[in-house]
Amino acid sequence: MSQDKSQFDGVSADGTVAIDANLPPDPSRRLWVATACAVGGAAGVATAVPFVGSFAPSEKARAAGAPVEVDLSSIPEGQMRTVEWRGKPVWVLHRTQQQIDELPKNDDALADPQSDRPGFTPEYAKNEYRSRDPKFFVAVGICTHLGCSPTPHLAAGPGPGLPAGWEGGFFCPCHGSAFDLAGRVYKNKPAPDNLEVPPYEFSADGTHVTIGVDENNKA
Repeated sequence: MSQDKSQFDGVSADGTVAIDANLPPDPSRRLWVATACAVGGAAGVATAVPFVGSFAPSEKARAAGAPVEVDLSSIPEGQMRTVEWRGKPVWVLHRTQQQIDELPKNDDALADPQSDRPGFTPEYAKNEYRSRDPKFFVAVGICTHLGCSPTPHLAAGPGPGLPAGWEGGFFCPCHGSAFDLAGRVYKNKPAPDNLEVPPYEFSADGTHVTIGVDENNKA
């Protein structure tokens, strides 16, 4: 009777058969072991997929945009940092005391100095500084005219296209709109509104700002 070769790993040159010592000699038992391993592996994969998937953000979370935290100690006075939130550039400007003191001087030249127009300024930013803390100005860096991104011109002094008596701010070269260091638009410019102030909160110790959350917009 010929032997069932399915239980052997191979046949040597002299005709002897090599048996794998790690597998049962009986063919039916070998089939059971192979099947059990395959099923066990499939079950492991099926278990792992939901577990790994639980770490991925949902479509709703991706669409909403996760909050962004900024270390304020990394921004020297008079300088600005840009981060991305919801696909938009957001500016975090650390204003100097001189820049803060100069803000009221711009009021007569501005279209909406008290940010009375709705839609772009939360209640906590309806002040001369358009911020929770006069030192830090947080704004979406997109012009309210046609969506261009203005260029920072933070230093005071004259410049091409800048309004007279420029005390620093942001200038949109696309159509000439100008904004002061509180993101307030100058009169007679194409942009109809001040720059948008996004929801944000400072940490309890004041060392960080989280963009995307406030008392009315929790993550």
